[in-house]
Amino acid sequence: MINLLITIIGVLALICLWVLLYDSNRFVVARYRMEDARIKKSCRFVVLADLHNKQYGRNNERLLAAIKECKPDFILVAGDMLTAKPGKSPEAALHFLEALAALYPVYYGNGNHEHRLKLYPSKYGDLGEQYEKALRKMGICLLVNEHVSLPEAGVVIYGSQIDKQYYKRFRVQKMEGDYLESILGRIDRAGYNILIAHNPDYFPQYAEWGADLVLSGHVHGGMVRIPFWGKGVVSPGIRLFPKYDGGLFRQGDSSMLLSRGLGMHTIPIRLFNPAEVLVVDLVPSGEKKTDAGRTDYGDTGKTGSV
Repeated sequence: MINLLITIIGVLALICLWVLLYDSNRFVVARYRMEDARIKKSCRFVVLADLHNKQYGRNNERLLAAIKECKPDFILVAGDMLTAKPGKSPEAALHFLEALAALYPVYYGNGNHEHRLKLYPSKYGDLGEQYEKALRKMGICLLVNEHVSLPEAGVVIYGSQIDKQYYKRFRVQKMEGDYLESILGRIDRAGYNILIAHNPDYFPQYAEWGADLVLSGHVHGGMVRIPFWGKGVVSPGIRLFPKYDGGLFRQGDSSMLLSRGLGMHTIPIRLFNPAEVLVVDLVPSGEKKTDAGRTDYGDTGKTGSV
């Protein structure tokens, strides 16, 4: 009986190891459709988050090919494309972003890692300034508590950068009711407002501020997801079974699309939790529906629908 139990445990451990290696080197494309009367013209964008210098093939050729296949009108970056670590080069992220910027308009909202580079020059030197300079040279639109209007589509895109206190571990720090308005200004509800907000913990506050669609990352899908239940196990803030772990969430009239991210750092594992690219179709109310679902990209390219 003991030998049988040991054998079963060994087999399960091997299965988990295989899934871990597989999930850590593949990504899926998840598609969503958002409909609103204020949207004047249909458009499609791709959301990228938490790459952390990860590469899918040489110079991220597999990732770039998948994005091209989606035929987006523009790209929205929800932060943490690099990892803030002394001595770690951001070249992998920059090379990929340069390739994207040559093909599409790119709107970039910072995550905590980009913010950290600028906060601690004694630790990172001028890496934050150099990274930002490189992005601007590529023509990427940085949205650091700023916004840009796309009047032909009836869409306004905001990028938020909240203070480091809102990334504390173990608990969610209280956010004052007027904080978002103090950094982003008062929202104009005449347009369809998209908020790039890296930390999803404050979705209720983003909704109260007036965001119609929030795009977040940061949680990496919970790193490990429980099969069949599909719940993420732990957040980067060291909180078990985070409320917001990945997918679509709603709060009143607001929606949040939370990417499970593309890369890893510190504890570099993904188990039952492949990386994720989001494709979002914005359409005027009543327009013909588009396909939704997922496509899986494994080690050698697209492998099928999921």
